[in-house]
Amino acid sequence: MPPRRLADAGVPLSDRIGEPAFQALCALAALIAVGTLAWIAETVLARSGTAFSAFGLGFLVDTTWDPVKNHFGAAAFLYGTFVSSLIALLIATPAAILIAIYLTELAPRPIRRPVAMLVELLAAIPSVILGLWGIIVLGPFLSGQLEPFLRSLLSWIPLLSGPASSGYSMLNAVLILTIMILPIITALTREIFATTGGELKEGAYALGATRWEMIRMTVLPVARPGIVGAAVLGLGRAFGEAIAVTQVIGNATQIQASLFQPAGTLAAQIASSYQSANPGLGQSSLIYLAAILLVLSLLVNVGARLLVRRFQRVR
Repeated sequence: MPPRRLADAGVPLSDRIGEPAFQALCALAALIAVGTLAWIAETVLARSGTAFSAFGLGFLVDTTWDPVKNHFGAAAFLYGTFVSSLIALLIATPAAILIAIYLTELAPRPIRRPVAMLVELLAAIPSVILGLWGIIVLGPFLSGQLEPFLRSLLSWIPLLSGPASSGYSMLNAVLILTIMILPIITALTREIFATTGGELKEGAYALGATRWEMIRMTVLPVARPGIVGAAVLGLGRAFGEAIAVTQVIGNATQIQASLFQPAGTLAAQIASSYQSANPGLGQSSLIYLAAILLVLSLLVNVGARLLVRRFQRVR
């Protein structure tokens, strides 16, 4: 009997059929995911063609958004997207690292899991509820207390100068985005810290390191690529958030240095204006904004992978 038949003789028929079927099913799922991404990209790029033909790449630097005159530009929304997302990331990432260090290295064991669950529950709050909380609670607090306090101390910084807002401002959007991306970055960073080899920590202690020195010499260097990946995932979430940001940012088509002023983002403008936009150039311009957001998200993810690989090569 040939070797193949000898090998198959003791294998049940269900296994001989089931394994190739399972492989085919996995391959099909992967192809569906890739095909869906390609379909979305093709749809967005094709339907933005009218606006691209009308405005070209000048759309990226034009600050005018006038539906009455059919004159559209994305510069103000690009500015709002980058400023709100990056500042939220700058606040959330250090906070997430500190929370993760506390939960993995400093907190008493009985409270580690409950605290971690409570932090991660922030991600389960619907964005519309966070936006509503930003209107009812955070907005009045910012305009009545925090903004005057920051202005009195740091008015020499352009970001923290200017007149008080009515609560609908870039600062409100930044804080809402910080709350939204904090649990994502914290959860991933905590898992990365928890996988750091115990022998590395024990070796650091054996050399006379303090707890902080152990964390600085073993935990943080090993986890650096993972922290970068977690931060980029948070940045992608911040780029694409629409509902909560639309509720609190003020949806103004302007570029203002002050965080106390209303602004707009790519996602917020699409969410708030598409249904009422004029068919033709108006809707195509909004889809052009979506194409820009899609390209930005892909570039951020590709850049994150390159950074992670670079850190791994250095290690």
